[in-house]
Amino acid sequence: MSPPSGAGAARRRHDSLARLTNEIVGCRRCPRLVAWREEVAHERRAAFAHEEYWGRPVPGFGDPGARVVLVGLAPAAHGGNRTGRVFTGDRSGDWLFAALWRAGLASQPTSVRRDDGLELHDAYVLAVVRCAPPANRPTPTERDTCAPYLRRELVLLERCRVLVALGAFAYQSLAAELGIRPRPRFGHGVEARAPDGRVVLCSYHPSQQNTFTGTLTEEMLDAVVRRARQLAGADGRLMPPPSRRR
Repeated sequence: MSPPSGAGAARRRHDSLARLTNEIVGCRRCPRLVAWREEVAHERRAAFAHEEYWGRPVPGFGDPGARVVLVGLAPAAHGGNRTGRVFTGDRSGDWLFAALWRAGLASQPTSVRRDDGLELHDAYVLAVVRCAPPANRPTPTERDTCAPYLRRELVLLERCRVLVALGAFAYQSLAAELGIRPRPRFGHGVEARAPDGRVVLCSYHPSQQNTFTGTLTEEMLDAVVRRARQLAGADGRLMPPPSRRR
């Protein structure tokens, strides 16, 4: 996945997270997703009828120097698609940012809107697909259309050592991008090491279905975040930077 060291450095000189964010926010490449996100933003949910929805693709968020990167499926129709920040304004975000806060990676346990003061320390959060999809199910074509954004983000987040895949969809996408072969079967707590040295750590997605049924508990999510910190060296046991393919 990663370019040779020289090419990677040259690419970073001509790219940035700010530039990538602008490109993501302006993207209209998937007609079905564009139509859906804008329809939701126009009709709105009754509980948020007084709010102006974001209604555009949702970029990543967090510390550009993060060693821990958490990757979800896509923004929620009335979460990220409403607030404009990934995992913000829905139950999944309530669980995720509370876990990051308990681990010392977030400045507060809640994430309700873009200007709520939340900051991440040594952590960055993004989604594989940047637009809210109908029924929360992007198509393979939509996933592949968004893949270049993920690819660039993984290059620009050059200090990243551990990627937490929130759900099987994110795990499959990360394994493909990082060249993990053979790919271990997805399961909560499963670890897979990429050829460049980075580790993908799996977690059940903090969706309402998983948290309501007990498939994912706070203790389970906390354990994954603590393990990610340990693997990334955020607990003082520093690992060498990931090597780049040559």
